[in-house]
Amino acid sequence: MQLILKYISSLSLFLSIGCYLQAQPTVYPAKAQTSAISIKGATIHVGNGQVIPNGTIVFDQGKITYVGEGAGAPAAAQSIDAQGKHIYPGFIAPVTNLGLVEVESVRATLDNTEVGENNAHVRALIAYNTDSKVINTLRSNGVLLAQVTPEGGLVTGQSSVVQLDAWNWEDAAYKTDDAIHINWPSIRYSRFGATNEAAQKERIQQERGILSDLLKDAKAYCEVDNPAVFNGRLEAFRKVFDGTKKLMVHVDKKNDIIAAVQFFGAFGLKPVLVGGADAHLVSSFLKENEIPIIIHQAHSLPSNDDDDVNLPYKQAKLLSDAGLLVAYGMDGFWQQRNLPFMAGTAAAFGLDKEKALATITLNTAKILGVDQTTGSLEKGKDANLFISAGDALDMKGNQIEKAFIVGRDISLENLHKQLFERYEYKYGQK
Repeated sequence: MQLILKYISSLSLFLSIGCYLQAQPTVYPAKAQTSAISIKGATIHVGNGQVIPNGTIVFDQGKITYVGEGAGAPAAAQSIDAQGKHIYPGFIAPVTNLGLVEVESVRATLDNTEVGENNAHVRALIAYNTDSKVINTLRSNGVLLAQVTPEGGLVTGQSSVVQLDAWNWEDAAYKTDDAIHINWPSIRYSRFGATNEAAQKERIQQERGILSDLLKDAKAYCEVDNPAVFNGRLEAFRKVFDGTKKLMVHVDKKNDIIAAVQFFGAFGLKPVLVGGADAHLVSSFLKENEIPIIIHQAHSLPSNDDDDVNLPYKQAKLLSDAGLLVAYGMDGFWQQRNLPFMAGTAAAFGLDKEKALATITLNTAKILGVDQTTGSLEKGKDANLFISAGDALDMKGNQIEKAFIVGRDISLENLHKQLFERYEYKYGQK
């Protein structure tokens, strides 16, 4: 009887998933740009702090060819009137498991972690699912690129930057294997309260020893041009040591931040901090060492009981005022569509509006190493941009009317919109 009930339960789950998968939006990647496009009359937010009122932007073959006042703009085959509207660079979502997780309660749709502590050789890109229904919801809010990142273990693996309008992971790749991610050994708090302090210290010391041995081996291995025996885990660090691949360290507490920066500095490495809940407490140390940081989402509670309740809203300003390169990241995958509102909150709590915009555009592009091609609206860069009816950092103003990825006019449809229209029609609102 129990076996029969188990079978019926499994069948029900399978059918429910099947029904879910049937309800798909008919969205597919756009074709390449075939002729020059000009967008006129909008307020252009360049992304580097510059704002051009009543400006014109022209792009052709996926590249921006002109940004400025309308009088000097070259002719274009297609012209879009954006009078009274706003043009922004596409927002970039760093450190996300987007496309690696689809339904959190269904194990078959989870591909964000690997077994083991050292997964330096693991590449998130090849597991990236371009058919994820979450992706389209990001584009509808102006998020056009993302850094797809693995999770789990001490060394979680390699992330890649993807553009969010693709048939497969090969098409999506924008910057392949841009960084290796490490979870810095630190105190782990149990949801049930007490932790064994002695055991925690022993574990932390052991894990730091593992990291030290790994980096020593990797450095020695990478000093050899053609090793006789290939080692994927060590080979992954070759571009880290030559400076062409980032090392991103996930760490929050101030003492851990200092320890991590000093630890990797001993190997000649300058990490990017991810998280940094206490980064504002050691901002002068981070500035001295020129450490960039991707902070957690603003819409959260403070990490310490005695922190200012508004600290998460203010942290971007505190770090920016200290001269640090700061970008915003968000937890998980489905929340990424709210990324622009993190920057909007930072602006509401004192950060200059265009600097707030940079925390999800140019600053992020610099940290990820893609600022030569995206992150701001400048001549020669990829045409990753969108038109919004209002302020895109505000929930009411964020009304995306057109979006382009490398000049391609992408669809802004998604399953959420289709379901809204379905029930709006059913209940006679049209």
